[in-house]
Amino acid sequence: MADHFTGTPLPVPPEQLTEETRQLLVQVADDLDRVAPGAAMNSGIRLARPLVLAERLHGATVAAHLAEQDLLAAMPLVRDEQTRGEYAALLRLIAEGVTA
Repeated sequence: MADHFTGTPLPVPPEQLTEETRQLLVQVADDLDRVAPGAAMNSGIRLARPLVLAERLHGATVAAHLAEQDLLAAMPLVRDEQTRGEYAALLRLIAEGVTA
């Protein structure tokens, strides 16, 4: 299910994440750590990376769309002044099933 105003999938509790979503979370985290981890994280990156990774994995298919939506639902909103590295660390915690 998606947020009525933004179309963003509603958050998924960590215990409901699929193994594929966990792996994609780690891939996003790796990308963020690899390129400018001290730079500011932003919502555009949060929205773009799931599509890129899902289509890399599944091609331009319905499976890619579903993987993208699952990944977005697992990724929290970006906080003010959060760095790419900090967000990457948060994604790793979510992938490991750690809840706040």
